Amino acid sequence: MKIKLKNGDELQVAEGASALAAAQTLSEGLARAAVAAKINGELCDLATVLKEGDALEIVTLKDKEGLEVYRHTCAHVLAQALKTVYPTCKLAIGPVIENGFYYDVDFKTPITPEDFSKIEAEMKKIIKSNLPIERFTLSRDEAVAFMHKFHENYKVELIQDLPAGEEISFYKQGAFTDLCRGPHLPSTGKIKAFKLVSIAGAYWRGDEKKKMLTRIYGTAFAKKEEMDEYFTMLEEAKKRDHIKLGKELKLFALLPEGKGFPFFLPNGMILKNELVDYWRQIHRREGYVEVQTPIILTRTLWENSGHWDHYKDNMYTTKIDGEDCAVKPMNCPGGLLVYKNSPHSYKDLPIRMGELGLVHRHEKSGQLHGLMRVRCFTQDDAHIFMTPEQITKEIKGVVRIIDEVYSLFGFKYHVELSTRPKDSMGSDEDWEAATSALKAALDELKLPYVINEGDGAFYGPKIDFHLEDSIKRTWQCGTIQLDFQMPQRFDLEYVGEDGLKHRPIMIHRVVFGSIERFIGILIEHYAGKFPVWLSPVQIKVLPVTDRAAEYCEKLVADMKAAGLRAEADLRKEKIGRKIFDAEQEKVPYKLVIGDKEVEAGTVSVRRRGDGDIGEMQTDKFISLVLEEIASKKAF
Repeated sequence: MKIKLKNGDELQVAEGASALAAAQTLSEGLARAAVAAKINGELCDLATVLKEGDALEIVTLKDKEGLEVYRHTCAHVLAQALKTVYPTCKLAIGPVIENGFYYDVDFKTPITPEDFSKIEAEMKKIIKSNLPIERFTLSRDEAVAFMHKFHENYKVELIQDLPAGEEISFYKQGAFTDLCRGPHLPSTGKIKAFKLVSIAGAYWRGDEKKKMLTRIYGTAFAKKEEMDEYFTMLEEAKKRDHIKLGKELKLFALLPEGKGFPFFLPNGMILKNELVDYWRQIHRREGYVEVQTPIILTRTLWENSGHWDHYKDNMYTTKIDGEDCAVKPMNCPGGLLVYKNSPHSYKDLPIRMGELGLVHRHEKSGQLHGLMRVRCFTQDDAHIFMTPEQITKEIKGVVRIIDEVYSLFGFKYHVELSTRPKDSMGSDEDWEAATSALKAALDELKLPYVINEGDGAFYGPKIDFHLEDSIKRTWQCGTIQLDFQMPQRFDLEYVGEDGLKHRPIMIHRVVFGSIERFIGILIEHYAGKFPVWLSPVQIKVLPVTDRAAEYCEKLVADMKAAGLRAEADLRKEKIGRKIFDAEQEKVPYKLVIGDKEVEAGTVSVRRRGDGDIGEMQTDKFISLVLEEIASKKAF
């Protein structure tokens, strides 16, 4: 029989051949590297039997899905080891997460990280045994009885909650069997590098009214070298932790009186305002107007926009004059009302409408994390209203802005195109047109992208920008969402060249995303060593003795007059201590002022990272710093 390959070629295989057999037909090397297969777009085990005309793609550890299968199998190896070492424990769930996996377990006797060595030793035995992993299915009643036999009550509950008639699959490796949708590696021996990393508490099914289980986190990589690099990165990330640095640099505070609502301190406000000023500068240049819409709007508005159905569990609500209202989780409905406030002609379009809007979303307390996950944040939104003919040009314009901003901060990035989710609204025709328009813009820009199936917004497909920081972590920040639905729901119109009324198309887009989160990312990206233009304090003037204090105060006054952020350290401390403290504060420039500098009217300059760069005239130094600020140069 014939099957279709990813490149369009056909491959002749024997009737009833498995995906692994097809890989062997192609290449023994490919078969050795294979960990799973995609058959007609669905991820499957290599043992899955092929049918005439199937589309086949072999998945290896170079693929994201391949690494997920690998890590999922490692979670099963962990579960088997736990049942061997702790026979009375009960297994709950063990999914894959970013960079690893976890398993939730109910132990009779609590375990600690000190127990990891014996668990890992048992896992290594299972891997060395190279146990074949076999899939089988049972009916619902058989599955319940099977798990009852092993006293796995959490698995029984999961099975009972599955829809009637759904295929219930299990995976067996040696004497161990687990309920699982799969797919998995063909055998345990394919796992090469893993490590258990931490323990946490987790309520069963995330319900705080249910039992607290023990969550064991682990990680796994295709090679030991890759795992070593990962742990090196984690150590570096600890040093760069934005919560730690934010406190040390006096940027923001996280206080119990406002959990999830960060307090920005004077230094942090300088940093935030510099980012906002830069945002406004580039958006004015690109023809954007700025608006501000209310924080609280009526429930009927949120129902009309569709947010009430999709986000009500994360929205803060109140009553005003007896009417149900909600604090905005997003800015777009307000922007739609601003557009609708005035009549428009095709000559007005495109309208590029920006808003630095404060939005609120309820997050569970356990999910809050510094500036990365908060309950209120400033979204650098913009909504572009345009004709269908303007779509490609406007998308390309947004991509250009995002590329400019990320390049300025030294971020590389990759792009994903997210398609229609299951809970979306609107017609198939509109979704197809919107998705095609995004693809056309990306293709014209020759910008590589991957498809992220089903992860679009409920009102339209989107382009997501995942930036890479200085220690190679990725963060999803910028997004471009193409929306045919909201203009219909809000009955937006413009008068066309033909004199008739038409419906505009809408783009929702952010560059920073959440300004607060972007600041957190920048803190960790730069390890607190901000470029001069962003640094809350750009220059510290350090007198060697009290005799230089008056000269130092005049220097600070001159630099402030030039628009620089300078401070003098007039404490009665030794100069070595003053330099050390300024370095701990990550100040870009330190000016050491002794009797010689006072007499000559100069400054002795120390540059962050470079140390002493010599003596220079004050006006020359000021010009140097102003030039670095103007160019937004980083060092």
